[in-house]
Amino acid sequence: MAGKKKARGRARRGGAGSGGRRCGLCGKAGKLVRTECCGQWICDDESEYVLFSYARNSCHRNHQRFTLCGYHHAEEHSGTWKDCSSCRGEFETELYVYYGTNEFNFEKLENPPAYRPTRCSICDTIIRLGEDGYSIQGSRYWCERCSTEKFQR
Repeated sequence: MAGKKKARGRARRGGAGSGGRRCGLCGKAGKLVRTECCGQWICDDESEYVLFSYARNSCHRNHQRFTLCGYHHAEEHSGTWKDCSSCRGEFETELYVYYGTNEFNFEKLENPPAYRPTRCSICDTIIRLGEDGYSIQGSRYWCERCSTEKFQR
């Protein structure tokens, strides 16, 4: 069964360029590299990232920095990321779910835990911790708009 899954995966990523391989995230054929964490083919585009731009336009960087798979590998945890209690304990539930289910994953976390959305301590707007801008102090979160107003004073 495992052999069949691998064969299907190769066929799905097949195509022109780079020996018929394609990035497992965006589907582009071109300059590819295998991820160190899970051995998947991915765009070799991390060098194109502009420091402090916060852009999410690099497949390689996005997988490495915004997934449990990448985090688990970087922290040298044992076992798999999907059942790692160390990884689970490192993040608030909302971020754990985001890192395990976002579009930068080759494989997504099955049955992610439920969580209450994070809300701005000033205006009560929902803040998506994995995607929105915000500030935090202790257990208080401020959305980007309220952060700007608060720190301009």
